[in-house]
Amino acid sequence: MRAYFSQGLFGRDLLGSVVVFLVALPLCMGIAIASGMPPSAGLITGIVGGVVVGAIAGSPLQVSGPAAGLAVLVFELVREHGVAALGPVVLLAGLIQLVAGLCRVGVWFRMTSPAVVAGMLSGIGILIVASQSHVLLDAMPKARGLENFAALPAAAWESVTGFAEGQAPVAMMIGLGTIAIMLGWEKLRPARLRFVPGALLAVVAMTALAQFGALDVKRVDVPANLFSAVSLPSMGSLFGLFDATLLIAAFTFAFIASAETLLSAAAVDRMHDGVRTNFDRELTAQGVGNLICGFLGALPMTGVIVRSAANVQAGSATRMATIMHGAWLLAFVMLLPWLMRMTPVSCLAGILVFTGVKMVNPKQIKDLAAYGKGTAAVYVATTVAIVATDLLTGVIVGFAMSLLRLALLSSRLKMDVLHHDEPGHATLHLEGSATFLKVPSMARTLEAVPPNTRLSVVMDRLHHVDQASLELLREWGRNASKRGCELIVDWQELGRRVEGSRQPA
Repeated sequence: MRAYFSQGLFGRDLLGSVVVFLVALPLCMGIAIASGMPPSAGLITGIVGGVVVGAIAGSPLQVSGPAAGLAVLVFELVREHGVAALGPVVLLAGLIQLVAGLCRVGVWFRMTSPAVVAGMLSGIGILIVASQSHVLLDAMPKARGLENFAALPAAAWESVTGFAEGQAPVAMMIGLGTIAIMLGWEKLRPARLRFVPGALLAVVAMTALAQFGALDVKRVDVPANLFSAVSLPSMGSLFGLFDATLLIAAFTFAFIASAETLLSAAAVDRMHDGVRTNFDRELTAQGVGNLICGFLGALPMTGVIVRSAANVQAGSATRMATIMHGAWLLAFVMLLPWLMRMTPVSCLAGILVFTGVKMVNPKQIKDLAAYGKGTAAVYVATTVAIVATDLLTGVIVGFAMSLLRLALLSSRLKMDVLHHDEPGHATLHLEGSATFLKVPSMARTLEAVPPNTRLSVVMDRLHHVDQASLELLREWGRNASKRGCELIVDWQELGRRVEGSRQPA
């Protein structure tokens, strides 16, 4: 402990904790509103993510809290099953994460294709922009992403024309002003003030404008006592988990939260040279955090890259920065709730619209295309499917396309039929993997062999052959005599390339 203070680590962590606190405060409230929940639900999650998860996390510099990536899922769940269903679902999701971490499967979540995760975040970003554009107008968002886009022109028109004497829509001006301040600060901020978050400046400026101008806009509703916002699950709501829909929701929460957390942790590792992430411990810590959040009726949590990057860039040295940021959140909410109640809701919506646009990032298509057009196609398909249907369906579509792409890549087979100078003799060269996906093209190649041809198969570069391809060759060999052909194959050598019966050559 003495070394912690003598080496200046405390000072670094103190600065980092303040920076992360200033970033997290508006986001916790905004994400809660985007999720259809009161701001207190997001603040509780931020406090638990800092104080509890920060103390036991496997990634010391990663910051956990409510994430925009789960806002869409929470909104759908609350809309269909009510607020009472959220706590039990998050609690079960945390239990799933806890068991997965203790069973040491954390590293397996890293098998998730980056294209699917990027597509998931882009789809969520588009949905957030669609829904929070309505909140920016002090209007209620619709249930689905496409419905939000379809209803947005009418909502904007009603906002403009619904004020007496053509007065400009105040909520819209506050929301757009928030975005303008964040964008301007991102482009023009001085190097010595790089740690000051643009979201904080926007909230302070727009709150002051709304307060001193006595503007008639919706304000954040924060209870005077945070503990009054705690909603413990009832026995009836816990038994409701036997509903198949809620079970699927819990597994979906657990999977998406885990994938986002562990990929974020891997990204944080690339930002610093300190202690590396213990992925199983991180997953276990996330499980503990979501168990507590579910018990308190708060939002689900993940490791959040925005807050984590701010933590690293502020120079934080240890997990104490994360813990202290949670303590600042708790102190601020308990001592200054009246100050938070001055914040316009449209200001927080502007922050989330800005965040959602940053999550989309179309430049990723070009970056992913460097790994093949198929990778970029997975990203686009995942994004489009999420926006057109829902988050779970979109992720499933992304996984299905990734597996299909993998199957196509793993079954590459090059087939060349070389005709010899000697009439009636030819050689079939097979290179790669002969799987059932290549049976049609192999069949066409064999059918194109002229009658009265003695065909020899060369398999020096054939790595694998499956049953379907093997049966095709056998069938063609049996029927070859009807066309005056003959198939010359070393069947023993070919059998060594069948999975399950490979032997040293």
